[in-house]
Amino acid sequence: MRPWLAALVAAAAAALALPAVAAAHATVSGVTPEAQSSVDAPPGQIVLRFDQSVTAVGDAIRVLAADGSIVSAPAVSADGGREIRAALTGELPRGPYTVRWRALSADGHVVSGVFTFGVGVPAPSPTEAVGASGLTVWDDVARWAQFAALSLLLGPLVVLLVVLRGHEPGPRAQRAFYLTAAVGAFAALDVGILAFVLRSENALQSSLADLLFADLTPFSEKTRFGVAFLVSLVGFGAVASLVILAWTFGRRALLWPALLGAAALASGFSLSGHQATEPNSTWLSQLADWLHLVAASVWAGGVLALALIVWPLAPSLRRAAFLGFSRIAVVLVAALVLAGTYLSVVRLPEVSDLWQTSYGQLLLVKIAVVSLALAWGGLHHVVVRPRLERGTVPAGVGRSLLGESAVAMAVLLVAAVLVNGAPPPPVETGPAVAASRAPG
Repeated sequence: MRPWLAALVAAAAAALALPAVAAAHATVSGVTPEAQSSVDAPPGQIVLRFDQSVTAVGDAIRVLAADGSIVSAPAVSADGGREIRAALTGELPRGPYTVRWRALSADGHVVSGVFTFGVGVPAPSPTEAVGASGLTVWDDVARWAQFAALSLLLGPLVVLLVVLRGHEPGPRAQRAFYLTAAVGAFAALDVGILAFVLRSENALQSSLADLLFADLTPFSEKTRFGVAFLVSLVGFGAVASLVILAWTFGRRALLWPALLGAAALASGFSLSGHQATEPNSTWLSQLADWLHLVAASVWAGGVLALALIVWPLAPSLRRAAFLGFSRIAVVLVAALVLAGTYLSVVRLPEVSDLWQTSYGQLLLVKIAVVSLALAWGGLHHVVVRPRLERGTVPAGVGRSLLGESAVAMAVLLVAAVLVNGAPPPPVETGPAVAASRAPG
């Protein structure tokens, strides 16, 4: 890659990692009560403050109780249009509340947003606001695409840096390694943005045009998913820049911080998943979830790198790459199985949950697909590896590796659905538990 082009791409990656400059339309400068806050006494009104004058349109402010009923009066403008206020129709009882608002900015754009607060109870996440559609199949697809992008990034880097350490791939193979890792880094960036937009749109329940001018601060700053998104946006931008710079100047050492950074950023997928907020979630389960994801991603991406890069483009390195990766694969599979088993025990209170709950049934599907992938890898270990050790390269190994990588990607797909799903609640007994489960 030419240096000037590489510098341009790296600059683009860095630009993607930085927050966008604020547009000319009005933005919210403050709300009362504060977004995602818990107040002891019910507020008398809802106040939205803007950085410029706005016009209240339609139902400018709607405050909804948990049952969907509207508990606010029509909104009015104040402070020369810089505020919109809506009185509450009565003293709010204890519980969670959702505020949905819309206003016309001076530039003609309709700005909108949603936030939540609680009276005597913790405020729910804005993604769980009244009227939000919740997670959809597109959220599952986006999560799987994130996992796949992580595999394209981690797998080739591990093969190039660890498995082929001391070996020099030919120019075509080396270019393919760099290109695949760069595609994985940029895909992680783009899919992360898409996943954030989907989650925000689900909660806002607005059109894409309105979403462009919506206030996304409650999502980006007040939720685990949003904070993870901001960190990953900066992080994967830096990783993409490192890969491009290493490719341009032939500095393979720059790939090490890219690899370690990408592996660390994978923790954001674990910390922002639905299961990280479950009652049975602990730092140990989150660590196991991260280890499980990294091991699966390196395994899937590594096998794909062998199939698409090493086998067709570096025939002289087939033996070294296959034998080297098979040794790493043993560790990856052990981490994958041990972490997965621990997580299954933590998230399924009863053995019967495996077949009596949708989460357990999906876990059984995942176990079946993982078993197929492990059997495929075991066949390579038993049949292909001994022949390679004797110096013979069997025919059809490349196609077989491609099949194994496809099954590994299917494992990531089922894992993505599981991450977005809710495991059954832990089994607890006793009067304290009954009291904690009482409404309000």
